[in-house]
Amino acid sequence: MNKGGIEKMRNIVVLGVSFALLAFSPFGLAQTSGLDVAPLTPGPGWKTCPRCQNSARVADDRKKAAVDTHSFDPHDLSGVWGNNGLPPDLKARPPLTPEGQKLLATLMKEVSQPNENSPPANDPLVNCDPLGNIRSFGYNYGMEFVQTPGRVFQFFEWGHTWRTIWTDGRKLPDDPPVERFYGYNVARWEGDTFIVESYGYDTRALIGSDATRPLFPHSSAMKVEERYKRLDYGRLQATITIIDPQVYTRPWTTTGTIELLPNVEIWEYFCVPSESNEFNNRLTRPATGGK
Repeated sequence: MNKGGIEKMRNIVVLGVSFALLAFSPFGLAQTSGLDVAPLTPGPGWKTCPRCQNSARVADDRKKAAVDTHSFDPHDLSGVWGNNGLPPDLKARPPLTPEGQKLLATLMKEVSQPNENSPPANDPLVNCDPLGNIRSFGYNYGMEFVQTPGRVFQFFEWGHTWRTIWTDGRKLPDDPPVERFYGYNVARWEGDTFIVESYGYDTRALIGSDATRPLFPHSSAMKVEERYKRLDYGRLQATITIIDPQVYTRPWTTTGTIELLPNVEIWEYFCVPSESNEFNNRLTRPATGGK
């Protein structure tokens, strides 16, 4: 992305949110349905990005695609899903172990997080640190499954990153030589449910979602189980379970549904350290009181 690209993409996101708010305001309802706003695309034959649409345009695209009645293969997860992330369910968060309490206290100090319910003032994502799988899915600027023989790719627009989910029968490594932000991932089908198991996470791949929500730690022994089931053509049920007995007294499970976006494609949303640092110094840190 060229100079100013990050700011331009931020402006696109802000414009998309603004259009959505306008469409449902009394003034907006009197002036426009939201469909009057043309989709932002690179040109003919190209599609807009997940966060470049207002809610009226999303609803119209889903209606035209007949997502409620369209035929579907329950073993086909392909498509761009959601800009409605599935953050960890804070109400379902289990109590911390003594070790977990120590790790959380250390983390809150490092990221300037006032308490367990408040967002951090110095979130690592503002420095372009990789989010890791749980935060990427919780943030979800749009993600896409691409299925190929032997593996499934999961692409995330935020950070323009991906992970490889192996379906060739291999097992998770017992002792991974290198920890990964997105872990080591293997999967299988059980009926119509796609089950992903992962392990070997870098402890900097924190548990959380977007920058408005609190962060939580995990140990290097954390395992994650994900279950995906296509309920119909336009809806995907996701259940994510964090298993880390060193930090949490029982598994932490989050369940929700994300929607298919039938007329978008993943764009390039890199976090460029030099541009991000300038943006943070000028806007983010003064607004949050961060240093």
